[in-house]
Order: sequence, then structure tokens, then C-alpha cells
Amino acid sequence: MTALLELAGIRAAYDGITVLHGVDLAVHPGQIVALLGPNGAGKTTLLKVAAGVHPPTGGRLLLGGRDATGVRAGDLARAGVCLIPEGRGVFPNLSVRDNLRMMTFTGRRQEDIEEAAYARYPVLGARRTQAAGTLSGGEQQMLALARGLTTDPAVLLLDELSMGLAPLVVAELYERVAEIARQGVAVLVVEQFAAAVLKIADHAAVLARGQVQWQGSPDGSLHAELSSYYLGSAP
Repeated sequence: MTALLELAGIRAAYDGITVLHGVDLAVHPGQIVALLGPNGAGKTTLLKVAAGVHPPTGGRLLLGGRDATGVRAGDLARAGVCLIPEGRGVFPNLSVRDNLRMMTFTGRRQEDIEEAAYARYPVLGARRTQAAGTLSGGEQQMLALARGLTTDPAVLLLDELSMGLAPLVVAELYERVAEIARQGVAVLVVEQFAAAVLKIADHAAVLARGQVQWQGSPDGSLHAELSSYYLGSAP
């Protein structure tokens, strides 16, 4: 089966300093891939390259087997790539409804966007007139997900979904992510805390020093690998 998202030999840099050194990673339809690793490993940069937010200096970005290297973020979004960045990215001074209204640029009607969002997350319907900045952290993350999912993405990129949230809230959010994947969406999740995502992940990769150092099934052997890379004892 052709991968919906493939990163082949991806290199990326900031101000001439290379932070990704030839990363190879693929995500297939309905698959959840957990991208793990210590701070500064390049995980967020890899997501930005996949979303067209940061240009690669080498390698190729493929969507459904087609070369999308250098395609602008807006065009990738219209092609089905959805990035939910770290920090949720909601507009705190706007109401829940107005945050959702931002997605009418996709051509969908406001009513349809709200109906889908409130069906997925009923609490947002109850808070529709409330300023997004006054929602709980979990509710803001739900709003960010609901807003992104209005585009019916083929590829969903999540950056630190668990950041600052209680474990029970994180578990609920990841249950919803698993439901999204079951609809055929390819999901790439960056997480600092492995336990938060490995319960639902089909595949895992460990990124350290700008390279994928290990990847495979998220079984018992992964935990030993993670310990060595997080603690800096890996070669």
C-alpha cells in the first residue's frame, strides 16, 4: 500500500545549522506513527517540513506517492495535510463559534462546520459563545482538533497533544485520534512523553540528533531504546 505521507532523506536547517540529517519515515492510511525522542531532536521541525511550513534543504516529501517537495503550506492543507501545532493555536479572544468560522475559507458552510465539531466534541457546543481563551486546556485542544478536522484531512500531524493536560484528558483525546485513524487518515504524532501515545500507536520511531535512530513496532524493546536516547547513553 502506498504511504499517504513519506519523508525520504529529509534534511532541514535553521540559519545554516542542519537539524535534520536525512530522515526517512512513512505513514500509511489508517496508521498512527508515534515520533518520539528527547527535546531538540528535530521532531517539531520534521512536522513543519511535512506541513510545508519549513522548507527542506534536501530529500523529498511525498503525498500519496506524488512529489510535494517545496509545495506551500496552504496548498498542502488544501491537498489534505492538517497540522495541529504545539500550544493548540486557538484564538483566545474569539468565541468557539468564531474560531470555527475561520475554517469557512475551505468552502464549507459555517453551519456544517459547527455541526461536525459539536457532534465530535459536544462540550464545544455547550461553550459555543464562550471565549476560547477561557476554556480548559483540554477543551482548547478539542477546539484545535475540531477546527483542523473540518478540512477532512488525509494526513493529520499532531505536535505534543498532551502538553500541559491531565492524564485522563490526554487519554480521551488520543481515543478520538484513534477513531480518526480508523477512518483511513494517516496520523503522525510527535510526543515527548511516550506513554501518552504508545497505547494507540501502530508504529514508533525514535528521533535523536536529527536522525531516526530506531523504528518498529511499539513493543517492549522500544522502552529500552527510549531510555538510552532520552538519557543520552546511546551511541
